[in-house]
Amino acid sequence: MKLWDGRFQKEQDEVADSFNTSLPFDIRLFKQDIRGSSVHAQMLCKCGILTADECNAIVNELNIISADIASGKLSIDDSEDVHMFIEAELTRRIGEAGKKLHTARSRNDQVATDFKLYIADIYNEIEDKLKSLISLLLDLAQKHINHYMPAFTHMQKAQPITLGHYLCAYAEMFSRDVSRLQDNKRRCLSYCPLGSGALAGTTHPIDREFTAKSLGFDAPCLNSLDGVSDRDFAIEFNFFGAMLGMHMSRLAEELITFASDEYRFMTLDDAYSTGSSIMPQKKNPDMAELIRGKSGRLYGNLMALLTVMKGLPLAYNKDMQEDKESVFDTTDTLLACLNVLEPMLATTVFNIETMEKSAAGGYTNATDLADYLVKKGVPFRTAHHICGRLTALAISKNCRLDELTIQELKNFSDAFDNDVYQAISLKKMVDARLSVGGPSPTEVEKTIAAIRAKLK
Repeated sequence: MKLWDGRFQKEQDEVADSFNTSLPFDIRLFKQDIRGSSVHAQMLCKCGILTADECNAIVNELNIISADIASGKLSIDDSEDVHMFIEAELTRRIGEAGKKLHTARSRNDQVATDFKLYIADIYNEIEDKLKSLISLLLDLAQKHINHYMPAFTHMQKAQPITLGHYLCAYAEMFSRDVSRLQDNKRRCLSYCPLGSGALAGTTHPIDREFTAKSLGFDAPCLNSLDGVSDRDFAIEFNFFGAMLGMHMSRLAEELITFASDEYRFMTLDDAYSTGSSIMPQKKNPDMAELIRGKSGRLYGNLMALLTVMKGLPLAYNKDMQEDKESVFDTTDTLLACLNVLEPMLATTVFNIETMEKSAAGGYTNATDLADYLVKKGVPFRTAHHICGRLTALAISKNCRLDELTIQELKNFSDAFDNDVYQAISLKKMVDARLSVGGPSPTEVEKTIAAIRAKLK
């Protein structure tokens, strides 16, 4: 028997019933549903709609049901959804009082409230993991603040930086994700839908302020139509997931690249690698590749929910049942990636000598050579042209720029002097980059401190 079947003359078709049910996946919301129902009961009691005895019986039994679901003692039946499952079980256990719980409430505002509570809880869990990952990146950056590596544009060596500066770049990306998460919570999860009813509120004398505050919201939503049909919060969660997934994918891509035999900048721990079924020598970065690959499903979840919502008229439509699985998948995917990314990064060995040797090659000091001439009064465009020709000369001689003789340099400009070799040394080039956000150890120290301050 359905809780809503009073006006129906025949049983629902079995295939239709199976197609309609969401309990197999929305059972995940049981804690939030019980939390919302308990507060709703307390509000009904406060407003004189339930007696104190009825309220106590409802709240106490809901807590027992929650424990029974969590332990597996209560088996999941064939109810339509988690909300009806819990209400039916409550009524079976305590009788008539259970039937009163749904007074002044619709599944529409109940679902929206439960879903917001779920996403708020998940945001808190993800935020903790993200902050832990950022803290690790900053610890590694501090450790490698004086260790050199090349930076790249177009996947070609560009200029020298430090490993600490490189790691801070990802710490900054992830700190923006934390900020984005917090902003989403403030904007989308501050207003409580409960009390919106099916779409037009209720004639019962309810206290929506009490309900909202008791559930941790700032206030009730201001429009009942919007309250039951809003899924911005779910879409923004999936967008957050797609953005975070993209940042994790970029880091994973560089771990894959830099751990390759062609670079050897770092070595991934055996615990986060796999072998080949046919090639005995292989050590594959499968965990990093999976993180990179899972960004695709995170993007798909965002597009799926945007597409579901794009043509829906006000207010609630059954299409919106399709919101949860994409959010649940984004949740599981993000947590799985974060759970493996941090320990994988923590156990990665950075091959400092290899990175420094690479930073010194590839003519990464060409810009500094041009800047040297600029400081001697040569216009930048002229200096750029001179240093381009000097690079071509060094390539033809198969030597570095700092291995050209002073006479060879002077053949292109009289502004060169013996101090040029110090100016284009690896340490000098990096240490001299004192502009805000630059790779000098002094600036990286400031960056680390600034990001740590933001985390607090």
